[in-house]
Amino acid sequence: MSFMKSAALAAVLGLTATASVAQEVTLRFQHFVSPNSANPKYFIEPWAKKVEADSNGRIKVQVVPFMQLGGKAPEQYDYVADGVIDGGWVIPGYQPGRFPEAEAMEMPFMTTKNAEEASIAAWEFTQKHLADDFADVHLIAAHMHGPGIVHKRAEEIKTVEDFDGLKLRGPSRAATMLLNKLGATPIGMPVPAFPEALSKGVVDGGVITWEMAPSLKLDDLADSHTDVAGDKAFYNLFFIWAMNKDVYEGLPDDLRAVIDANSGAATSAWAGRAHDLGDRDGRAVMEAAGNTLATISVEETARIQALGDEVVADWIEEANKAGLDGQLLIDDARALVAKSAGTARPLE
Repeated sequence: MSFMKSAALAAVLGLTATASVAQEVTLRFQHFVSPNSANPKYFIEPWAKKVEADSNGRIKVQVVPFMQLGGKAPEQYDYVADGVIDGGWVIPGYQPGRFPEAEAMEMPFMTTKNAEEASIAAWEFTQKHLADDFADVHLIAAHMHGPGIVHKRAEEIKTVEDFDGLKLRGPSRAATMLLNKLGATPIGMPVPAFPEALSKGVVDGGVITWEMAPSLKLDDLADSHTDVAGDKAFYNLFFIWAMNKDVYEGLPDDLRAVIDANSGAATSAWAGRAHDLGDRDGRAVMEAAGNTLATISVEETARIQALGDEVVADWIEEANKAGLDGQLLIDDARALVAKSAGTARPLE
């Protein structure tokens, strides 16, 4: 056990000792976006309140936005694992190469455009293939966000050729691989830097979800928002909601049971659904601004998907060289996505 893990566990035990009979515990969870963003608004904060209610107030969940407890978003996994914080929202892909198997869920056109059902698949994929990868944290949920959209200045994307030469902010390794195939120049940058880069012409646009568009002021900074045809997402991101393992194991049995009851497939679906609600809200803001909301034709989408298939083939070869069974990972991801299709509830 690391020093920081020991300190975290001691802190929990100290709190429970002072509370004696009540054994009250405060858990500090951290995320890296605005509290008004979809996941915090529709999942993280409600999850925290439900845990508090289910524990009859014996667990207090403190949710802290914008990485205000320290570190940067790419460091979040280690902050949780080492006990600097009790739990947090993590994008494993922010550490390229560390969790390669998780990238199977992020391949172009892998998931449907419904984040709730894609997140059910993500949880099952995690249980089947990623338990060892995340063995040093306690997993609460694994989920996907909604479909990635191309947001840019000037007119919408209509053809594959329209990508040629565009400087586009790329959110993940898989999305960057696809943008390269399309002839665009991917520019890596954290989400908060995107609006300024777009306003100054450093980038022509970027690929990101509908839900994030309002908080990034894309109703003002972008002119067009383009999706691909069909029910599959242009790209997606894989997330986990996780807790420090020693802190979790140090909880009294009944409080650990509260965390367990708010973990797993249903909780993962809840986290995904938060993004579906956010996408609905964000799309409405872009539409109300009078921006162009476009969908690439079925024929051009097929051309993009063919390039996406090349990305998948390249990834399988790369995974095989790393000692993984790349084809098995892709096949299992696709099978789980197909299995979860149609399971989502209608949005309110």
